Amino acid sequence: MMATEAGPRIAILGGGIGGLAAAAFLRDKGFHSDVYEQAAALTEVGAGLVIAPNAARLLRRLGVLDRFIERAVRMEIGWEFRRWENGTVLSAENLQDGCKRLYGEHTYTAHRADLLNALRSAVPEHSLHLGRRCVSVEFEGGQAVLRFEDGETVSPDILIGADGIHSRVRSAIVGQTQARESGICAFRALVPAREAPEFARRHAQTLWIGPDHHLVHYPVSGGDYVNLVAFAPAGSSSVESWTATATLGELLDEFDGWDPRLVELIRSADTPGRWALLDREPLDHWNRGTATLLGDAAHPMFPFFAQGAAQAIEDGAVLALCLAENPHSPLTALGRYEELRRRRTARLQEVSHGRSHINHLPDGLEQQARDLAYAQADPLRANGWIYAYDPEVAVSASG
Repeated sequence: MMATEAGPRIAILGGGIGGLAAAAFLRDKGFHSDVYEQAAALTEVGAGLVIAPNAARLLRRLGVLDRFIERAVRMEIGWEFRRWENGTVLSAENLQDGCKRLYGEHTYTAHRADLLNALRSAVPEHSLHLGRRCVSVEFEGGQAVLRFEDGETVSPDILIGADGIHSRVRSAIVGQTQARESGICAFRALVPAREAPEFARRHAQTLWIGPDHHLVHYPVSGGDYVNLVAFAPAGSSSVESWTATATLGELLDEFDGWDPRLVELIRSADTPGRWALLDREPLDHWNRGTATLLGDAAHPMFPFFAQGAAQAIEDGAVLALCLAENPHSPLTALGRYEELRRRRTARLQEVSHGRSHINHLPDGLEQQARDLAYAQADPLRANGWIYAYDPEVAVSASG
């Protein structure tokens, strides 16, 4: 049974990737939702991301993959690990052939804005409410109530918190959750492709790894730019914010002494953003009545498996499927959604956390053993539990 316009009133707080994905999948199942976004325009800060087969499959299902790949870059090589001091290739994976053969879809890299635009194309304009800053989320007799800066209140039948890592909805559902300092900060920057070395313009996802640091780069925006994401020890000036910046000199200092080709690439970057990675334990629940969470609001994770956006998209797909099967029992539907998603996302949080140590080993015996393991590994197959995941199969199997 599918919902209609007379179905439950669904409010989604947050118009980022997770919020728009949820709205798109809900619409696909016949539900109307209202997306409330505090920004006056739907723009995605940040820079690049990876869309692996598990996410590409869902973009195709929404009918937006063709639009997405107009500006996305299809990867030919992935997990190209290089040694920090001289660029020696420790391992590399053929994504050009393997992804499609194993999982039915390719892997892409893209600017976040291009993914956001693709998802927005599947959401009606009348569902989007921009410039709506939520100042509080409270529960009154089990009913979630959103209060906005302009004084308006909204009391939906179903509330979906897609409002990111500093989620107001999460705080209302589970209380204030404590985060630990990870000791790692991240830099992000873009390099115009015309100024980037040839090796960085290839359709490859490359990871340079070394003591206490690593740097990832790949092309985005139809190949017009190269996206850089670098990880280094956190300093006292690092904050958890997508809008904080560093200087190019600070980023260069972190990679002083590394391969000159990599330094040349960094030198061509624009002003880098910098933010601290905070360590959060998986939640043991993320529902309260008919309110729930998805994406970073539910399961923020280190970016070392490049699955943050993909997991938010999966969340939206599973949530819509569960509601479609139980349109008149939101409590049942949301309970099933949480049960299906919490274990998978907690596992990804765990493995992403572990990768931070492995990639930052100092030179020595442990580093040599890691390099040998990378050379012998087949990460495309080893991570099949990530890339083969299909929400429809997962929901059907749980029924």
